[in-house]
Amino acid sequence: MQEAHDLPSLISTAAQGNPWFTTQNVQLSIRSWADKLTIEKLDEWLAPYSGKIAETSDKVVGLVLAGNIPMVGWHDVLATLLIGLKVQIKLSSDDKLLIPHFLSKLIEIEPAFSNRIDLVERLQGIDIIIATGSNNTSRYFDYYFGKYPHIIRKNRNGIAVLTGKETTDEIVRLGHDIFDYFGLGCRNVSKIYVPKEYDFKQFFEPLEHFSDISLHHKYHNNYDYNKSIYLVNGDVHYDNGFLLLKEDTRIASPLAVVYYESYDNINDVAAVLQNRSTEIQCIVAENNSIEPLSNLPVFTFGQTQYPALDDYADGVNTVQFLIENIN
Repeated sequence: MQEAHDLPSLISTAAQGNPWFTTQNVQLSIRSWADKLTIEKLDEWLAPYSGKIAETSDKVVGLVLAGNIPMVGWHDVLATLLIGLKVQIKLSSDDKLLIPHFLSKLIEIEPAFSNRIDLVERLQGIDIIIATGSNNTSRYFDYYFGKYPHIIRKNRNGIAVLTGKETTDEIVRLGHDIFDYFGLGCRNVSKIYVPKEYDFKQFFEPLEHFSDISLHHKYHNNYDYNKSIYLVNGDVHYDNGFLLLKEDTRIASPLAVVYYESYDNINDVAAVLQNRSTEIQCIVAENNSIEPLSNLPVFTFGQTQYPALDDYADGVNTVQFLIENIN
C-alpha cells in the first residue's frame, strides 16, 4: 500500500495526472462520501444482512475499477471489505491516487485490513469478480471472467423527465445532474424528456449558472467538436455556447450534448423507460411526476451524484451478491 499523502497535495497531483479530476470535482466526490460514512448510515446499510456477514473469509473478490469520475469504485471496495472478504483491486489508470490514499486511511483506522487488500496489475487467484467498464470492455470481461460469479457493468446514463412547470431553481439543480463531473458519470443526465411545445428558454436560461464549464479546455474541445459535426451535417440543434441540445431517440449523448425527446402523455414516457431500463442508471423527476420503475431509482433535481449506500449501480445489490457467493 502506498504511503498516504496530505489531502491538498494529493488532490493537486490527481488533477495533474487527469485533467478531468479538477479540485472542485475531487472535493465533490470526497464530500459525497463523507456524508455517507457515518456509523449510523453504515449500520443502517448493513443491518439487513446481520448474521450473514462473515467475520473474515478467504474468498478473494477481484475488482476492476472505472476511472470516469473520482473514486467511482469506492462503493465496491467498501462493500467487499465490510462483509469480510479479501480484495484484489485493479485501479483505473485515470484514478490511481485517490482510492489508494483512502485505503491507507482505512488501514490506519483498522490495521487488520492491510492483509486483506492487494492493489494489482493483473487479477489472479480470485473467486468472485466485479468489473466496471464500457459496452466494449464488457465483452472482454465476459470472456475472461464469465466463469466466476460476477457483476459486469456496461454504459448507463441518467435521464430527466420534465413537465414544463419546473421553477428556475429546479432547473439550476438539474444543471448539477448534467454538469457535475463534466457529465462523465453514469448518473449524469444525458437525455431529457419534455412535453410537446416545451419552451427551451425555461431550460437554457437557468443553466447560464454553469457557463464557466466552457473554461475547461477538454470540455470545451468536446463542445467545439460536436458543434462542428452538427453544423457540417446540418443537424438541427440548440446551442447556448457551452451545451448542445439535440433531438434524438438515443439515451447516451456525447460529452457537452444533451439529447431530448418530446412526449404527449407522461405515462407513455414511463413505458419507454421501462423498455430501455438496461441503458438507464437513474431517473430525475420532481413532485412525483413519474412513478418509480423496477431497478431505476428516481431522484429529485440535483441529487443524482449523492446516491445512498443502498442505491446500487445498475440496480444490482452488491452486498447481497457477495454474501450469496461467500460459501
